Amino acid sequence: MITLVVAMGLNGEIGADNQLLWHLPKDLKHFKEITSGHPVIMGRKTYESIGKPLPNRTNIVVSRRNNWFEEGVLIVGSLKEALKFAKKIDEYIFIIGGGDIYRQTIEAADKLEVTLVNATIKAEVHFPTIDEKLWTKTAETCFEKDEKHAYEFCFQTWERKK
Repeated sequence: MITLVVAMGLNGEIGADNQLLWHLPKDLKHFKEITSGHPVIMGRKTYESIGKPLPNRTNIVVSRRNNWFEEGVLIVGSLKEALKFAKKIDEYIFIIGGGDIYRQTIEAADKLEVTLVNATIKAEVHFPTIDEKLWTKTAETCFEKDEKHAYEFCFQTWERKK
């Protein structure tokens, strides 16, 4: 079971200057809840934007850099290699970014866990378009903006149509 986890704006915006576009504490808590105890696969730039290994998860980073090493992280040269290692660890694999990694894995994904942020923001990185011919939204929970959340947002679960 491969799940892509993403927080994106209304036009698929996910990042600029190697940073997330918003700070939503409920989204961070939701991300931690669904990925804890499982392998997470990410690109090097996503790892660098996080700055450290995510606790209670096997962190697998895809990088073309040969001379790069990080304590507590499995660094691999390809997505194929990352998926091979992740499958040995757990049947539930989470892809957490960035844009290139999402584009390369959306075809293989079984599920999408999307935080859709009610915003349009200038971004350099976008999530691939969710094709509703291939995906069905199976759950949605929405939240109003408040003192800790500058935007309205919804947690959505999408499952690949059989």
